[in-house]
Amino acid sequence: MVKVTCLGGAGSVTGSCYLIESSEGKKVLVDCGLFQGGKQMESRNWDPWGFDPKSINTLFLTHAHIDHSGKIPKLVRDGFKGKIITSPPTAELCEIMLLDAAHIQEMDAEWQSRKNKRQSRGGITPLYTTEDAEASLGYLQPVERDNILEVQPGIRARLRNAGHILGSSILELWFEENGESIKMVFSGDLGKKDQLIVRDPQEVFDADYLFLESTYGNRMHRTFEDSKQELLEAIKYAVSNHEKVLIPAFAVERTQEIIYILGEFQRDGFLPDIPIYLDSPLAIKATEIFRKNKKYYDAEARAIVDQGYDPFNMPNLKYTPNTNDSIAINENKGSAIVIAGSGMCTAGRIKHHLKHNLWRKGASLVIVGYQAKGTTGRQIVDGAKQVKIFRENVSVNAKIFTIGGFSAHADQKDLLEWASHFESSPKVFVIHGESEASMTLAEKLKEKFQLEVHVPQWKERLILKSREMSFEKSEEKTAAPDVKNMMLNNLIDLENELKRLRKKISGELSPDKLGEEDADRLAFLKEELENML
Repeated sequence: MVKVTCLGGAGSVTGSCYLIESSEGKKVLVDCGLFQGGKQMESRNWDPWGFDPKSINTLFLTHAHIDHSGKIPKLVRDGFKGKIITSPPTAELCEIMLLDAAHIQEMDAEWQSRKNKRQSRGGITPLYTTEDAEASLGYLQPVERDNILEVQPGIRARLRNAGHILGSSILELWFEENGESIKMVFSGDLGKKDQLIVRDPQEVFDADYLFLESTYGNRMHRTFEDSKQELLEAIKYAVSNHEKVLIPAFAVERTQEIIYILGEFQRDGFLPDIPIYLDSPLAIKATEIFRKNKKYYDAEARAIVDQGYDPFNMPNLKYTPNTNDSIAINENKGSAIVIAGSGMCTAGRIKHHLKHNLWRKGASLVIVGYQAKGTTGRQIVDGAKQVKIFRENVSVNAKIFTIGGFSAHADQKDLLEWASHFESSPKVFVIHGESEASMTLAEKLKEKFQLEVHVPQWKERLILKSREMSFEKSEEKTAAPDVKNMMLNNLIDLENELKRLRKKISGELSPDKLGEEDADRLAFLKEELENML
């Protein structure tokens, strides 16, 4: 018997983490991701683990994206001393991504602490520090995919190519005890077929239990060729208006794929002669890792390299690792293509570019990745007329292009096609998706393959035997954080801001001395109060 507790990546697309326990007390983790997407979701990062990190012998990491790897530094800080088994490219990418995530945690904590100090409130401790991230890297144990490993007595594992990002893996996991064998397969995040750069996902043919992601379980992507034409349209639109093209992109895979496509446009004579800025220190470092790992490319990408082309460079591509170069992008008038993180517009340099360009009629905003609920990117995709950026209301006047065909995730058709190769009729758990996407995919799996399918909830425990399964709902309440206190704290913040503005306005001698910024602040406060009611 094996117990699997869904500690993340259940009922949501972030925070992937699955605790697996044998009846003999052996414990392993599959992924250890950060929750992202709004205050309520991110508050889960501070919850107790639900297990003793010291008791975990092995962590299997499917890939480097922060929603799968981002809590590893905290896990190590809290006592984990085991092995982190992952592919070599994933280990390399984690070296930059976890350090970057730690820096963000430290900066956010510093900013909140300064804000609290002004209000006579206590400081904030970061979720983890750069020192914690550096310490966690020592536990990474890269292994080549396709080899079966005995990680401890009675537990074997094999990584297979997931085709999602460089180094991404499917996990095959065998638990054997008391003469009983159970095979679980965790899809990780699956890529779509014929994706640029990385190879197609490998097929798996047998499992007792399949844990299948469902990010796009209710959607179909546009064709890749249609998506490329839409990107060209977005570029031509902004160029015709002498404005910029903004592309919020995840630092790993999406950025490299977009550069790859732009390089193809340039070689074919379709790309206007305008600057292209890769404005993300993390993406720049990730691109160098991609350059180093050519053996993991698919046949088409390797053929381009063999012809003497660097798929991640072109004459008008400019890397802007330092802040001054980034600032200069918006000081320069005229058209340009700006690729910057974060992919969901929640942090990073893209926020500065949105502040300067989102309100401009004639600019293009190209959304090329999944936008989780609660993120700025999701608000824009859902049709918001204004979004808050650095606590200011910014109008959405740019033309929005949502291009799903560049997604590194399999869509519903791809997921069903991959699942069709299982000959053993596994019992299926649909995970890593918002509720509607997971439920839709679950119904399709039942209808198409007559499989037994379950959509687990956050913290739900699954009891797996060789021929049957059952469920234990978590005894812990999974309700939202203390809404009352959260609203009271927000009201205190608003009251302090109103007092400051009232004092300033009362002290001014004439209305003409009151700036446009003051009026904007009052409008912002009014909107905040209305949203709370």
